[in-house]
Amino acid sequence: MGCNSCSTGKDGQPKGCKNNGTCGTDSCNKLTVFDWLSNMNLPNGEEPFDWVEVRYKNGRKHYYKNTENLTLNIGDVVATQAQYGHDVGTVTLTGELVRVQMKRKKVPFNGDEVLKIYRKASQKDIDIWVSAREKEEKMKVKARQFAIDLNLKMKISDIEYQGDASKATFYYTAEERVDFRELIKIFAREFKTRIEMKQVGFRQEAARLGGIGSCGRELCCSTWLTDFRSVSTSAARYQQLSLNPQKLAGQCGKLKCCLNYELDTYLEAINEFPKTDIKLETQKGLAVCQKTDIFKGIMWYAYEGEWANWFKITKDQAKEIIAQNKKNKKVASLEEFSADVVEEEHTKTNFENVVGQDSLTRFDSKKPKKRRNNKRRKSRNKRRKPQNKKNNEK
Repeated sequence: MGCNSCSTGKDGQPKGCKNNGTCGTDSCNKLTVFDWLSNMNLPNGEEPFDWVEVRYKNGRKHYYKNTENLTLNIGDVVATQAQYGHDVGTVTLTGELVRVQMKRKKVPFNGDEVLKIYRKASQKDIDIWVSAREKEEKMKVKARQFAIDLNLKMKISDIEYQGDASKATFYYTAEERVDFRELIKIFAREFKTRIEMKQVGFRQEAARLGGIGSCGRELCCSTWLTDFRSVSTSAARYQQLSLNPQKLAGQCGKLKCCLNYELDTYLEAINEFPKTDIKLETQKGLAVCQKTDIFKGIMWYAYEGEWANWFKITKDQAKEIIAQNKKNKKVASLEEFSADVVEEEHTKTNFENVVGQDSLTRFDSKKPKKRRNNKRRKSRNKRRKPQNKKNNEK
């Protein structure tokens, strides 16, 4: 099914990008895996892998066995096996890469839980599927109102119809356990379909709904991130970020997943620095670490009782002082070490005009010069001349 900006054609394919582009309105290519094995041929005697990956609404994916030996390509709309009836989804991956993905996600190849692909979706299947998807937004508004009327502390974030419109799954988030038995009765009576309630976490909710992050790009969890690792405030401390919850929290209300991306690099760099809880012993007094600059390899120390005066030394100098302290030797003061640290002068880059010596403001409209009135000037001169003659006669 296409997104809101390109709509859906008769065969179920998007009209606008035709499943070749990426848009941010309804995730045509949400959580897409690049098939880097597509241009490689199988060895002689090897049969192609008979499993395919099928995506449903908002990045929900499952793996199905192609028992009917259908010729399936990426983008085909298929009818798949469900617990009751059938579901309709889009093929997102075929071939040997499906085997790799199933091993990575620990999906069993054999067993009673193996799901199958029935057929390629017919026009009737697609019509029912599209009409069911069009009802979801109106249902979500009513469902939220019903939950508010029952004073339930829950938020219904999304609704997903099954492909044959026989079941509707309500995704919700809640801080505590919610008794929604009465709510299910109201839903079944109002919407006249099978109801399934599914609780998701706040990160999973953000991944399903999508959005734009503070970096200006689409959310990582809704585009490529598949596993959610725990993020702690220590990740921000190691990277020397200000502990501002408004800047560190994402749209899910939790700490941003991107805080873990460069954490390993910071931890490796911090290992080269002496521990910040070690005090430097000098003849002038004990010095305590106040700040470190991982990129420049510089540390700032201040004497106890003189917290306003910071002295900048390199990490190698700090290690040298600590080594001398272990030998029961004290350096004279931090001033002699901080004097040796030379600040890097930022050289200004002189850009040359490769086109010519033309000014950047050459096309700007110049202010017209004020023209003096010649008539007024002549009249003033005539008045001054007779006065000069009288002064000469005197």
